[in-house]
Amino acid sequence: MNLQIQNPHQRASTWLSGGDLRPTRQRLFLADLLVGDGQDRHVTAESLFDLTHDSDTKVSLATVYNTLGAFCEAGLMREVSVDGHRSYYDTRVEDHSHFYWEDEGVLTDAPVGSVKFKSLPDLPEGAEISKIDVVIRLRKSS
Repeated sequence: MNLQIQNPHQRASTWLSGGDLRPTRQRLFLADLLVGDGQDRHVTAESLFDLTHDSDTKVSLATVYNTLGAFCEAGLMREVSVDGHRSYYDTRVEDHSHFYWEDEGVLTDAPVGSVKFKSLPDLPEGAEISKIDVVIRLRKSS
């Protein structure tokens, strides 16, 4: 699906249909904020909720959380946990690693192919790897 050649509302609608989600008014509104400009982004539920304040469309923080969960379940986004208290939601769903800037509370993509595993531990019998999340925590050096 080519999201680059569409206007923001078409891009959001196409993105939602890629996850077989019904395009409700609130889902379309949040999808437009997330992918309308065609850029990948990392958001927290709170940062996405903050983006809604300058609009006529009102959504609650609970709706934002529920919608982000639905987007992840539909395969449109990935949840990236940076610690036990904070999750980011990433519109780029293919496997890739992240930098988490502790001083700023910002999650960014690490360069593609920059993390390589020489080996992985033996898996318990009957188990398979579903995915590997790599978050490299950084802080500004003094």
